[in-house]
This record gives sequence, structure tokens and C-alpha cells, in this order.
Amino acid sequence: MFELFNPQGELRINRGNLPHWFQPGATYFVTFRTEDSIPKEVSDLWHRKRLDWLQRHGIDSKQPGWMERLEQQAESLLREYHDTFSREYLDSLDRGYGACVLRERGCAEIVAKSLKHFDNDRYYLGDFVVMPNHVHLLVGLLGTTDIQKQCYSWKKFSAGELNKRLNLAGRFWQEESFDHLVRSADNFERLQIYIANNGPKAGLNPNEYLLWRRDQ
Repeated sequence: MFELFNPQGELRINRGNLPHWFQPGATYFVTFRTEDSIPKEVSDLWHRKRLDWLQRHGIDSKQPGWMERLEQQAESLLREYHDTFSREYLDSLDRGYGACVLRERGCAEIVAKSLKHFDNDRYYLGDFVVMPNHVHLLVGLLGTTDIQKQCYSWKKFSAGELNKRLNLAGRFWQEESFDHLVRSADNFERLQIYIANNGPKAGLNPNEYLLWRRDQ
């Protein structure tokens, strides 16, 4: 049910603050986070460091097509880029910034419900974890399902329910999500392990995060 990225297949790249690669029927590792999960100064530093790295390797991230140029670099350079900046981004989330309201089981269950709602209809849901201030999941798209639109749907529904539960108003989730095309079976397995270990790695007790496994 989980189809891996096909380099020769149809591909569309949408641009926002983050680039989004869309391939129909592909499998994604998705991360979305609460609005207060990374302080502005931490985010600004991450972007400055990334900009400096790209410039040192002759890539201007302000120019169209910069992601394509990055993908054309040597495999070792690509691995350095993703290891450095993906790991730093994920580690920032695990530091527990913000109110961390998803630590409450009732709030985490609202997110889980939204993820499961269209399972086997719009997508095939893989493992996921709801952490105190962010969510990680694996998902295989079905039919014409678009990953950005589906992320928007998950966040819109859950934000409404969470704001009602917590008596809050305003934006609950950070606007853009991080979506990464899964390129190999090994990559998929590593991401499953990452999701399973995320709570303990962040020093959380089992009742402080919600882990769901596809094979449960």
C-alpha cells in the first residue's frame, strides 16, 4: 500500500516558505507543529545557517529552482544537507518549546481522530506519533489526494476541536507543514523507527505522547 518515490514519475513542486514535492500515490513522512513550538529566534537562526550552507555551495535559495539544483548535487553533499538541517529542525521540536498542550491525552486523541478519519479512503495511514507540540506520520496517498490539501484538512479540523476544548482562539498550527517523499524501503523503515522512538528520545513518559502503529 505504500508506494515509494518514482524519480521518473509525475512530479510537481509547489513553493512557500518550504518547498513541497508532490507525486500522486507516493508515500510521505509528514511533520506539522503547533504555532508556538519553535521560538522565532531559533527559527531565524536555523534559516540563517541553512542560507549560509547553501550559499557556500553556490545555491541561492531566493531563486526559482534552487531545490532542483540542490538535488543535482553529489549524494554525499545531499546527505550532509539533510542530516544537518532536518535533524536540527526535528531536535528543536523535541526541546518542548511552547505550551505543549498535546501532552494532554484528550488533545492528542483529537489529532489522532483527524488522522484516522479518511484512512483507506483518501490515503493509507502509516505509523504516527502525537508529541506535546508536534506530529509525525507516514502516509501513502490514494487516488488524486494532494498532500498539501490533506495536511490543511487535518489541521483545520483538529485546530477547531482543540481550540474549543482549550477555550482558545486564533491559529493553532504553524501554517506550513514539512512533507518529505519517502525514497526507499530503508528510508521508510528508518522513519518508522524514528516515530516509535521519538517520545523516549525526547525524555517523555508514555502518557505524555500518543504513538499509533499501523500493525496494531
